[in-house]
Amino acid sequence: MVFGIISAAVHVGLGALLGGLAGGPLGLLIGAAVGLLLGAPFGWAVASAGTYGTDARGIFLFVVDHTWSLLNTVVGALYLALHLIFGHQLDRVISQASGRVNLIEGVSPRYATTIGTVCAGSSPGIQRHEDVHVFQARLLGPLYLPLVVLNYVLFTIAPVWLLWHDHSNAPINRFTRYFEIGVYPHVWNEAIAYRIQGTPPR
Repeated sequence: MVFGIISAAVHVGLGALLGGLAGGPLGLLIGAAVGLLLGAPFGWAVASAGTYGTDARGIFLFVVDHTWSLLNTVVGALYLALHLIFGHQLDRVISQASGRVNLIEGVSPRYATTIGTVCAGSSPGIQRHEDVHVFQARLLGPLYLPLVVLNYVLFTIAPVWLLWHDHSNAPINRFTRYFEIGVYPHVWNEAIAYRIQGTPPR
């Protein structure tokens, strides 16, 4: 419960700070409201699922997620809120003391997707892969999402990955496969995660 309250308060405080800097007193109020809209569902999920253990590890992960990796946590909170709007459910058993918020349903039945500490649609067979993304976000903090986006943009417009792509087993023969079989598994964060667990789509 305490982690959830503190998490929501951090979101509200960040929103108020950014809003105040951008638009004075009115901006502060609007920013605080936006922070509450994101922070309340995320704080509820953290408390409800017992995401962070009360041991040293759990406290450390909570602090990292709400300081150095706060950008990832905020974007993850937005991702969580959208899932909850569509009626998706928390996986409280898997989330318990894991340092992440798991959702049973994903964006696509074929893939799990992790943003910040929010993991949607994962299964035991691919959870280590998704945990790599959580670790990457914590390690790189505010650099993580910009580096991921930059790599997607670069590999979309300049497909240098074609030089080492496995053309015989994963041919790029349709427009959709260019992204699903080409760009997606070759971006740095996915390439690392697939080396640890999972098989890239073919």
